[in-house]
Amino acid sequence: MDQVFINLLNGLSSGLLLFMLSSGLTLIFSMMGVLNFAHASFYMVGAYVAYSLVGIVGFWLALLFAPLAVGLLGAAFERLALRRVHKFGHVPELLITFGLSYVILELVQLIWGRTAVPFTPPPELQGSAFTIISHPVEGMSLMLGKAAPEICAAASCSNFPLTKAFMMVVALLMLVALWLLLTRTRVGLVIQASLTHPHMAEALGHNVPRVLMLVFGSGCALAGLAGVVGGITFVTEPNMAAFIGAIIFVVVVVGGIGSLAGAFVGSIVVGLLQTLPLALNGSLATLLSGWGFAVTQSTPGYPLLRLTMAEVAPILPYLLMVLILIFRPKGLLGTRED
Repeated sequence: MDQVFINLLNGLSSGLLLFMLSSGLTLIFSMMGVLNFAHASFYMVGAYVAYSLVGIVGFWLALLFAPLAVGLLGAAFERLALRRVHKFGHVPELLITFGLSYVILELVQLIWGRTAVPFTPPPELQGSAFTIISHPVEGMSLMLGKAAPEICAAASCSNFPLTKAFMMVVALLMLVALWLLLTRTRVGLVIQASLTHPHMAEALGHNVPRVLMLVFGSGCALAGLAGVVGGITFVTEPNMAAFIGAIIFVVVVVGGIGSLAGAFVGSIVVGLLQTLPLALNGSLATLLSGWGFAVTQSTPGYPLLRLTMAEVAPILPYLLMVLILIFRPKGLLGTRED
């Protein structure tokens, strides 16, 4: 039971990290209609820039300055490159962001090397947030911090890292901040007006191209923030963008392209799909047999059914995306037609 609970928490933390990334991608698409293929690359840049700043200003200031630097980089790219091809349609936009992802990858490897860098969390975020104690007699209980060795000697202990708890808190704070910004501030009203009625917004004196540039930069800054938090939680290395890049688009498709609420729901669903099956023992055949299906060696596709749930888990989000595209192309909470 404790392993299921740990996998549930891991799924929620992974889902919230995906939300930090997909929210920026969703914000950019809902405003500009651009699917930014370089979005995961900005995530990687955020991690590397923070790694370089930690030795100069410390982690907490790096947590602030690295997303700002990534946001400025994204705004400059929109102003100098993306805006110039916007008039030619979606295909040139996709191609230029796709090319940017490779340029960023090569620059990262030239500056920081091809191997992982030692981006460790600060002392305040090292250790365990809490320990799940599963006692054969007393049952399951929680203890803040790391449990004493004598407690774990008589029971099964599972630690939840403080970095993952911090990542969850940052993601939830970002969700609240985005909601307040878009629904309760003048800036949010201008952004929504520029999205739905750009000509009217221009007639009222608002510089819509500048708003779009700021939105693109803000979306990249959110990816940079996710990179800082994800960099200390996982591994900071040149393949981190490729590892997480594909799953971001799965989240956006499942939740609904252009929907911030859909990005949140899709992130949680995909995060849980990646981790919860790891807690299930047995193969697909065993699972189907438990549900009442007659599965034998003569069943078509039986060798595939012998795969364990841990082996099947990585493809489940992509299978869900295929089903969503077939039965609900707009996604779970999507509203945008294009």
